Amino acid sequence: MEYLERRRALVESRLEAVLEATEPSTMTERLLHVSLSGGKRVRPMVTLLAFEAAGGDLIGDDGRGSSASANAVDFAVGIELVHNASLVVDDIIDESELRRGVESTWAAFGYGPAITTSDGLLGEAFSLFDDDDRAMRAVAEAMVELGEGEASELVAQPTNEAEYVELARRKTGALFRAAAELGAIAADADTYTIESFGGYAERVGIAFQIRDDVLDATADAEALGKPTGQDEAMERPSLVQITEMTPDEVNDRARAESDAALSSLAAADPGETAAVDYLRDLAEFVVVRER
Repeated sequence: MEYLERRRALVESRLEAVLEATEPSTMTERLLHVSLSGGKRVRPMVTLLAFEAAGGDLIGDDGRGSSASANAVDFAVGIELVHNASLVVDDIIDESELRRGVESTWAAFGYGPAITTSDGLLGEAFSLFDDDDRAMRAVAEAMVELGEGEASELVAQPTNEAEYVELARRKTGALFRAAAELGAIAADADTYTIESFGGYAERVGIAFQIRDDVLDATADAEALGKPTGQDEAMERPSLVQITEMTPDEVNDRARAESDAALSSLAAADPGETAAVDYLRDLAEFVVVRER
């Protein structure tokens, strides 16, 4: 696990530095509340692992990285900030008072401050992408998908498996796709490789969302770190509710997405490295995770 912890430490250090440089201090407090209250950092880790799997050298023998390495870390932090901004809005929509075991942003500071906090997170994120047109385009496309997914769910909830999977692709898969694409972009990979890594991560994201629905229906709230039963309480159909599948059968559906992710990863022909091994492990982990 030292391999992953070393990379996670790069993300945490840069994330904290970016947020502590913000103004005014009240905004800094709120940004830190959102971003440093925990979280699995799955998306930024996907960025760093994709960067290395695509041939990038994240940490050199001297313990320092190249300019490409610095870009990879910035892109990783940026995608985490975009993700956190979306969570702030999700909690407002869901009226959820708990996130990652602590008060959600709107519960802690109020609705207005929560919205400005989300805006602040997005602003800081895009400042980390603006020197690379491909990175900016990848994130912008993901945000369009995410926004359209959120909006469509509010007006037309999915009624079958196909509609559900498309919604999951937009709401969760799109940011995962961008995370992997950003890593490959930082490694200066070709278009086919970037798309293959993106396809891998999008499928991982869909599997992640399907598993999230299973956990919402079956997990203990304290263990999960956020309220459970939200889908049913909000009359927001999950795959568990809109089909006749049992939670175990839904989990099998998540595994099918995981298998498809592994096929997309193989299509990139990344070779055999530790980063590739961890990307494979992630595709397996999202189906069995308990948080």
